[in-house]
Amino acid sequence: MCSIFSDEKLIKSLKDCLSYVAEALQAPITVILWDGSKIPLGEVGKSDLTLTVAHKGVIASLLKHPNLETIMRHYACGNILIEGGEDLMDFIQTLRNSTKKKDLKKLDKFFIIKKLWPFLLVKSFKPRLDHGYAKDETGFDDKQRNNKDFIQFHYDVSNAFYKLFLDPEMLYSCAYFKDWSTSLEQAQTDKLEMICRKLRLQKGDRFLDIGCGWGALVCYAAKNYGVKAHGVTLSQTQYDYATAKVKDLGLQDRVTLEIRDYITLDGQYDRISSIGMFEHIGLDKFPEYFKKVRSLLRDNGTFLNHGIARRAKANKKRARSITPEKRLILKYIFPGSELAPIATTLEAMEAYGFEIHDVEGWREHYALTCKLWCQRLSSNKEAAIKAVGLEKYRMWLSYLAGVSFGFWSGSILLYQVVATKRSKDKGSSGLPGTRADLYAE
Repeated sequence: MCSIFSDEKLIKSLKDCLSYVAEALQAPITVILWDGSKIPLGEVGKSDLTLTVAHKGVIASLLKHPNLETIMRHYACGNILIEGGEDLMDFIQTLRNSTKKKDLKKLDKFFIIKKLWPFLLVKSFKPRLDHGYAKDETGFDDKQRNNKDFIQFHYDVSNAFYKLFLDPEMLYSCAYFKDWSTSLEQAQTDKLEMICRKLRLQKGDRFLDIGCGWGALVCYAAKNYGVKAHGVTLSQTQYDYATAKVKDLGLQDRVTLEIRDYITLDGQYDRISSIGMFEHIGLDKFPEYFKKVRSLLRDNGTFLNHGIARRAKANKKRARSITPEKRLILKYIFPGSELAPIATTLEAMEAYGFEIHDVEGWREHYALTCKLWCQRLSSNKEAAIKAVGLEKYRMWLSYLAGVSFGFWSGSILLYQVVATKRSKDKGSSGLPGTRADLYAE
């Protein structure tokens, strides 16, 4: 499609529009157009943050397909470039702090349309990303829910890539900050210790970790608490890494690992943990999941379920609706994941034979964890691009930044639930009468 408008005309129209919006926005960000011209969206010199638009076709594309995926595709492909500040999170936070809905609502929409409509006659860019999940990313198709393709798509990116932003123990779940200034490394160690304490691990306990990742928890529990630990994962790269770790630490007599779906497990365990694996289950599989965990746990055995949750909705019909942000994550980062309100989780646990003892929210802990991951990945930009390519690096950077803000805003949550298997004769749960042991020095 050829535009009847010259580049000069298009650039002037866009400048007029951005200058008008800037009056309401007042964001210390400068927009740089494809011809090099600069339009400040706020006070000049207050910040070095810039947003560069590489081609007029980008504007055309955004107008014709005004959605989050279009923006993210352009960002991932380099058609939109964000520079300055400390990192991507700095840019997003600046924009969030500057944007006030009441001011934006006062803008004259007809003026904006008048200035931007010529771009509808411009040939738009159609940015293509090659790493999206090819099948049904929602996982609502029951035939796919048990398919380990979901797990491998997310976790088998490469160990080298995850090393660029995780702590040395390769823990890819929420850290626990005793102080908000604690380092990520220490906070992850404190998380492992808190999990072991909540489980009340004892020497000789048979301990199962469902979704064991790179093996940090099973190794920590075996080394520090003397348990017989078993971990299962569906990721080949995680299994290979964890197996080498167990060997390097000399824990072969206390730690065993399998590439195996938890649903096929048998045997009996004294303690069971599920850390950051719960999001993969899906609401329709909650009964199957909790029934299976209960069958693997001895009477009065302790179970710790650690998972991301979403806020409950008053409109139940919309409870499982997929937002644009969620669909983007499903397609490019985390296919098959589904979140439930904590009330839904607790109801299912009680319905299938568990007694709930403790529910603790770690939302702010996960917000900070994701922020630190994002900053680490950003600081290792060149190595990340070498490992996975520019597109995937930028998509992951956006994912970590967006999830961090999601936790800060409370749109997504994180809970640890401690429960025991209800025994046939009921009576004592086997847990201490207070929680003093969790915080003893």
